[in-house]
Amino acid sequence: MAERPARQAPTAQGAQVVRTEQITPHMVRVVLGGDGLADFALAGFTDHYVKLCFAPEGADYAHPFDMARIREEYPRELWPTTRTYTVRSWDPVARELAIDFVVHGDKGLAGPWASRARAGDQVTFLGPGGGYGPQPSADWHLLAGDESALPAIAATLERMPAGAVVHAFVEVPDVSEEQKIVTPDGVAVTWLHRGDRPVGEALTAAVRGLDFPGGEVQAFVHGEAGFVKEIRRHLRLERGIPLRQLSISGYWRLGQNDDAWRAVKRQWNEQVEREQENAA
Repeated sequence: MAERPARQAPTAQGAQVVRTEQITPHMVRVVLGGDGLADFALAGFTDHYVKLCFAPEGADYAHPFDMARIREEYPRELWPTTRTYTVRSWDPVARELAIDFVVHGDKGLAGPWASRARAGDQVTFLGPGGGYGPQPSADWHLLAGDESALPAIAATLERMPAGAVVHAFVEVPDVSEEQKIVTPDGVAVTWLHRGDRPVGEALTAAVRGLDFPGGEVQAFVHGEAGFVKEIRRHLRLERGIPLRQLSISGYWRLGQNDDAWRAVKRQWNEQVEREQENAA
């Protein structure tokens, strides 16, 4: 049996913090710039993402990280930790990349970094990646997510074709977390306030209660894995929507940190899809 070729270390890019902005009490926007973005380009998706790289305490390598050298010369515990974030916007003329972070105090890794970020701070990232964008051929669009999916939903709304029929649901903790989003004429975001209810409960009820328009829908549903599973089941089994019309995935999972969720995410998604195919 032939040996599997060694995994190549991805190429990292460097950037500097240009400015930060407190969008809502728990959402911080970090704008990156610098010569490291000279070759940065997007492929036209609205869910484009980058992987930010964070060096662990005790690492002595400088930005931008040389991932191949780090993997060769450093023990695994000193390799950078990555966190995936949606590209909120990219201005190729100003060469500015904006990323929005949900921040809950000192919890997590990227959120606290964003809350402390200052102009001139260095950052290393991988990417971009992406795969979803609103298709003009769809008869209507369904967008649903919690605050973690809000940057992608906002970017999608700003890119909707003229005359698009859109039902957009965003669940946030309370009214203070609502944002102003540029939308096509006649399109409004339905903000759902979670309050003390479980994450995704209000969102799932809203999607289930929607009077679906006729025609082919293109759906984007992302956020906490538990409610994403429930909405996916509803769309696939009860509404009969083909998988090719859906962009659905759990960005995070209640009760698991990011590293633990990433370790099982692909297997979890595949298992959910098998269960739903068997139930169809």
